[in-house]
Amino acid sequence: MKKILIAILILSAISCENLVDDINQNPNEPVDVPAELLLKGMMLADITVQVSHMQRISAMWSGQYKGLTLLYGSLYTYNITSEEANDTWEAIYVGVLNQGRVIRESLPDDGLMQGITKVLEAHVVGTATSIFGSVPYSEVVSDIANPAFDTQSSVYQQLQSILDEAIINLESVPATVSNTQDIFYGGTPEKWIEAAYTLKARYYLQTKNYADAYAAAQNGISSGDNSMKFYPPGVVGNGDSNLLYSFAEARGGYMTSIGTYFESLLDPENADSRNNAKTNEEARANFFYYDGTDGAGEIGVGAQTTPQPLILFEENLLILAEAGARTEDFATGLTHLNELRAYLNSGASFNMANTGGTLLYESYDEADFENGGIENSDGIDKDRALLREIIEERYVSGYGQFIPFNDARRLRKEDADIAIPIPFNTPEITQYPERFIVSQDELNANSNAPDDPGIFSKTEVNQ
Repeated sequence: MKKILIAILILSAISCENLVDDINQNPNEPVDVPAELLLKGMMLADITVQVSHMQRISAMWSGQYKGLTLLYGSLYTYNITSEEANDTWEAIYVGVLNQGRVIRESLPDDGLMQGITKVLEAHVVGTATSIFGSVPYSEVVSDIANPAFDTQSSVYQQLQSILDEAIINLESVPATVSNTQDIFYGGTPEKWIEAAYTLKARYYLQTKNYADAYAAAQNGISSGDNSMKFYPPGVVGNGDSNLLYSFAEARGGYMTSIGTYFESLLDPENADSRNNAKTNEEARANFFYYDGTDGAGEIGVGAQTTPQPLILFEENLLILAEAGARTEDFATGLTHLNELRAYLNSGASFNMANTGGTLLYESYDEADFENGGIENSDGIDKDRALLREIIEERYVSGYGQFIPFNDARRLRKEDADIAIPIPFNTPEITQYPERFIVSQDELNANSNAPDDPGIFSKTEVNQ
């Protein structure tokens, strides 16, 4: 990876899917724009990483989508090459890291911009290390032509440090500050602080440091209004649209949620359904239904202006539930799970206006998880039954994010009894994918890039 010497303004009208096309056509002629105006481009690059091509692949490998034809039919059956990561890699290192460093160097005394850009950096690098394993980080955006690949555990440690710095920066900012370039939170420092704590909790959870995950999540996103989402205005064209909508418009028939394990989990007619006397998933099943044939036909998760999830209140509650159950006690985990169920029952978690359906999430009690209870028909220990339900809820609530893929790999070794039984996509494969392949552009340009271990090789924290 060579040092990028350009910082550009990316207008909101440009498609997130093609965010970094031709981004560095002339690295010797930097575009002279105010550093503040780079923030929107940085955010759009982050969106591209979090809810675009690589996330869709992870969802196909996690039982939530089916790839039907051509490229997506091949990716669905685990046939992937390093070229698939090229655009994502450039969005990470050019769109987010490089632009963020330019902003911070240009505005050293702006606590809001310092904090926001550090949270965004931690967001995108955390996703990168979770799906690729070792990645360049400590030596990037420097004069080092061939930056080293940091170990995955080292990257996670660095992310905790930069999030701590971001929180300190943001705590110094008056609550009345606003920023029109901030398309996530409008420059509200409190919301950014909460997002930073939820990211800290996410990364502690991914590294199985459950006590610290619980502590961090207690300061995390505190309401649905404080969730970080991409709100596509849908007024200019596909560049302003939900990316599932854009995908169906451009590649109709390539991918669907129909006939997936995920769909069956929400179907009351299925033997493994989540529906029971206290749970009716009809409304959520309707909302998450993705035909994938034509964007104009999507009315739920893939509709043109449906918000897409980045860092959610639901995730924070479920981290509290899982980490609390593991490190505190059964009652703590159940309390936080019921907080999530109350939020779902309020109808505020997803928009039912177009899709409709019955909604029911009554509170669970301890008896529901005891032998013979509605959440323990197979007679396992009640603590494990509770954890199993929390993990299953993370699988459903994490739809559209990397959470299901990350959880599957985290739980596979030591918690197989409570992990989601994701089916294989082809009978020829008997191992689950454990990582993505590093970008071919990086493999070509960086002499320190490691040999490709293959997608079935576990990353360091999941050994």
